[in-house]
Amino acid sequence: MPYIQLNNIKLFYIKEGEGKEIIVFSHGLLWSHKMFFEQVEFLKKKYTVIAYDHRGQGQSEVNNSPIDLDILTEDVFELIDKLVGQPVHFAGLSMGGFVGMRLAARYPEKVKSLILLETSANAEPVENLPKYKFLNGIVKLFGVVPMVASKVMPIMFAQSWLENPKNKDAYKKWIKELQSNKKTITKSVEAVIFRKGVEEEIRNIKCPTMVVVGDEDVATKPEKSKFIQMAIPNSTLHMVPGAGHSSCIEKPEEINRLIDDWLAQF
Repeated sequence: MPYIQLNNIKLFYIKEGEGKEIIVFSHGLLWSHKMFFEQVEFLKKKYTVIAYDHRGQGQSEVNNSPIDLDILTEDVFELIDKLVGQPVHFAGLSMGGFVGMRLAARYPEKVKSLILLETSANAEPVENLPKYKFLNGIVKLFGVVPMVASKVMPIMFAQSWLENPKNKDAYKKWIKELQSNKKTITKSVEAVIFRKGVEEEIRNIKCPTMVVVGDEDVATKPEKSKFIQMAIPNSTLHMVPGAGHSSCIEKPEEINRLIDDWLAQF
């Protein structure tokens, strides 16, 4: 399995396809590159597709160093530099979008275009902190126990998706993925819930940007995506009906179509 050694961490990644255009997928908190399985399978026919795990998540290493969004941004800057050596299309979901916005604003030479899925340029809303800190405290002591996982799933997925009997097997699969996180995931959670906003910084993003949000997203509500679209010049916004905070899983065909259409212009 492929790993890349960066300055002080080893990251896991997958690389599929041999197309001239290269797209890098950056996952959300509590997940891994696996959340983009449908996109990788679809897009690898035309493009080179890379999906990696953030430090401290999935199959990537965790060490004693702190984790924050600036560090995660430096990680992917180095990954693109060493693994690709040319500008990429960067697709980030939620936490991956936090990283993508910082990357595109700070290192424009690395990003050919930006795709932002279910994300926010703002700090975590204060009203969310007590609940998230409580759940994270349980994880720190006991891991992602079933009680925590059952509370997190309605944050991650649309109510309509959760209630659809057709998604019963998928629900079991993804709640199992949630519970596979180690206790050290709490460092990544803290990086997200205590993040600083980048409302002004994103105005410096010059590359073409597509913003996508599910109309049932309760974690980063659609107005957060509208703010991003209005702040970044040369950006567009797409609303995905029936999707929550994990549209790439909930509505893979729609996300595949949007990304394929987007990449076709380059």
